[in-house]
Amino acid sequence: MKTLYKLFLSFFVLVTFYSCTKEDEIPIDVEINDFIWKSLNAYYLNQDLIPNLSDRRFNSQPELNNFLRQFSTPEDLFTSLTSQGSSSDSKSVLISDNNLIIEPEIRTSITHGMEYGIIAEPGSTENVLGYVHYILPNSDASNQPIKRGEFFYAVDDTQLTRDNFRTLLEGSDSYELYMASFNGVDVVADSILVSTVKTPRTIPLAKSGFTHSPIFLSKNIVSGSNNIGYLLYNNDFSSNYINSLNTTFLQFKTQGVNQLILDLRYNIGGGGFVENINKISSMITGQFTGQPFLKERWNTKAQPWFEKHQPDSLITNFTDKINATTSINSLELTDVYILMNGSSSSVELLINSLNSYINVHIINSVDTNGNNTGSITLYNSIDYNFFGRNLNHTYALQPIVLEFLNNDNATFNDGFTPDMRICTQEDILNLGELGETSDPLLNEVLSLVNNIPPSPPVICNPNNFEFLFSSFNRQRLVDIGMFIKRDLPNTN
Repeated sequence: MKTLYKLFLSFFVLVTFYSCTKEDEIPIDVEINDFIWKSLNAYYLNQDLIPNLSDRRFNSQPELNNFLRQFSTPEDLFTSLTSQGSSSDSKSVLISDNNLIIEPEIRTSITHGMEYGIIAEPGSTENVLGYVHYILPNSDASNQPIKRGEFFYAVDDTQLTRDNFRTLLEGSDSYELYMASFNGVDVVADSILVSTVKTPRTIPLAKSGFTHSPIFLSKNIVSGSNNIGYLLYNNDFSSNYINSLNTTFLQFKTQGVNQLILDLRYNIGGGGFVENINKISSMITGQFTGQPFLKERWNTKAQPWFEKHQPDSLITNFTDKINATTSINSLELTDVYILMNGSSSSVELLINSLNSYINVHIINSVDTNGNNTGSITLYNSIDYNFFGRNLNHTYALQPIVLEFLNNDNATFNDGFTPDMRICTQEDILNLGELGETSDPLLNEVLSLVNNIPPSPPVICNPNNFEFLFSSFNRQRLVDIGMFIKRDLPNTN
């Protein structure tokens, strides 16, 4: 991403420790805590709000050492320094083993291939009823006669209950689902005729290794006067999937798409790297290459230095490249419709940055959270880079160090209010088919795209079902915010 942060980051380490005398050496018993304190003193976004991180808190290294010895573990010190004053920070992370810091891998799982939900069976205090959210393409379930919106009540002829459904549905490598019909009140076991004998309708499912498709579903929808690209994207926004997204946008471009619906209702979220969101935003647009995609605002120590010495490093511009050899396929759109179910810092960053240039229509059940901060990874080296790190320990930090602003200098710490509110729970009696107008949520978005006055509002959960579990929700990643990458000098 950026290549400008070339000067040693240690510039910002506590400047009151002037001399390099014997007393300034770091005793081995506090070297981890010293690294934590100086890293946060230099770059933590809330540094000026934390009394114990103040440049004036300690007059010498020995005084700092005495303070650091008060904490029995590095974790205790880190928690103390990120939860003082008006700061209560759940995004900054202390990592005890920096060998575990890797880019997200391609998403795989061991699965039967069915994502499902569970509701309490009406009229029963114990029994529950399962329904199919969707079937994973090319999984074992995709080869069976089962589809979105169907119901099941038992596994291997054992009734599903509040106490056993997780064990029955996830504990076995293979099983048979006993299917049912459900009208919102009564559960009726399905049956089929075999040699003049009615037998329960069952679906066999077996677990197998599964690599999740980069694109769950993409298609072209002609609706009204619009040629709409529809993209159902369930994965994270890691580098693993950028090329697949670029290929999908080439198909949209070839089809002459003039509107885009980005369906993220089953997206696992989890934050990610700014450079990937920049590339996705550049696929949606393309007419703003070289203009600011986002601006950075650091803490009160770092920001003035960057503004004076490296002002360009505070701006990330829209790009037209995936890498040195691959160009971005862009649609040059003026509108994008984002269908969400909750909040994601990566999507909020995309929304905020695009808001300066095009119309971003948010369709969501709630206001988003406002995760507008970014992190970096800091190692115990002279410039906080991986190379030259202290090999006496394996601690690293990923603190919140900056806020993101768009080209209009707007941030999103208060989150975003949707243009159209949808139900948190889909109507399980009318899920429809994903990517088709039979899907009520997609149909509502198509009305918005075509500027058709909204029909009477949908009543959420009209049957007052008790929703107990959703399998795709358990896969959602913890959203630790967005990360920037640094190109730092090798100090070996």
